Amino acid sequence: MIFDLKKEYKEYYRPKNKPEIINIPSFNYIAVRGKGNPNEEDGSYQQAIQVLYAVVYTLKMSYKTDYQIKGFYQFVVPPLEGFWWQENVDYLHKENFNWISVIRLPDFITKKDFDWAVKRATIKKKIDCSKAEFFTFEEGLCVQMMHQGSFDDEINTVEIMNQFLQEKGYRNDFNKSRLHHEIYLSDARKNAPEKWKTVIRHPICKIDKK
Repeated sequence: MIFDLKKEYKEYYRPKNKPEIINIPSFNYIAVRGKGNPNEEDGSYQQAIQVLYAVVYTLKMSYKTDYQIKGFYQFVVPPLEGFWWQENVDYLHKENFNWISVIRLPDFITKKDFDWAVKRATIKKKIDCSKAEFFTFEEGLCVQMMHQGSFDDEINTVEIMNQFLQEKGYRNDFNKSRLHHEIYLSDARKNAPEKWKTVIRHPICKIDKK
């Protein structure tokens, strides 16, 4: 059976349509950092996604090459994810978005395996994959919720999450290393916006009552 992170770890990838608090441990990712409007045709964000998939599919198909990864098992490519922030928040100006686009790696993938895949993908796919990095990140305590619909309507889901935090005695805890996080479970090219499913996750902490 091919291993599927979404099915094995539903608590991370299939939250309910209402807020929940969860602790997210450390995971390894393929990551590409950048800035700009994600909707810009052939812009830096679209190019970053090409790099992510080039590297992850190289790892996925590595068992058909001379390079053998220790502990390898076949896996479904995990969903695309993104960490997002703006220095001066203004969602109408998407060109000011900073982002880290990521795809989670299976646990058996090492930095050595990653480096091999970057070099091979650059040669085989004929695209520059040098911006890809082996990214280890622990989110810690978070609130998350499933959002269904257009990305432009996420504010409605975020408001529900914020109200939930107030009721439970928590607050958002954004900083340079704790960011707005989205996990994309739908193919936007094949589904209407009203059917898109996106996990929204925010870092949180307890409210200090002193």
